[in-house]
Amino acid sequence: MDDRTVLNGIVWKFRTGIAWRDVPERYGPWATLHTRFRRWALDGTFERMLRAAQARADATGDIDWLVSVDSTIVRAHQHAAGAPKGGSAAPALDAPEAA
Repeated sequence: MDDRTVLNGIVWKFRTGIAWRDVPERYGPWATLHTRFRRWALDGTFERMLRAAQARADATGDIDWLVSVDSTIVRAHQHAAGAPKGGSAAPALDAPEAA
C-alpha cells in the first residue's frame, strides 16, 4: 500500500471521527492505516511533514506568522449536557432569603 493512500485514509479517519475499523477499504486495510499512523507518530514523521509544509508556505509568503489560531472541539454525548436527575434544586442567586 503506497504512503499517499495510507495518509489519505488517516486524514479521512480523523476528519470524520470514525473508528479505525470503519475506514473505507479504498484506503487499504484498517490495520495497515493504524500501524502506519502509530509508527509515523512515534518516529516524528508528522512533525517533519508539518515543518516542510510550513517552510514551503513561508517561502512563498503564504503564512502570516503574526496570527495563530488554535481551537479544540470536544464532542459530548447528548445526555452529558444536563444536570443529574433527582438532585435538589439550588436556590436562585437573586431569591430573597427566608428569615
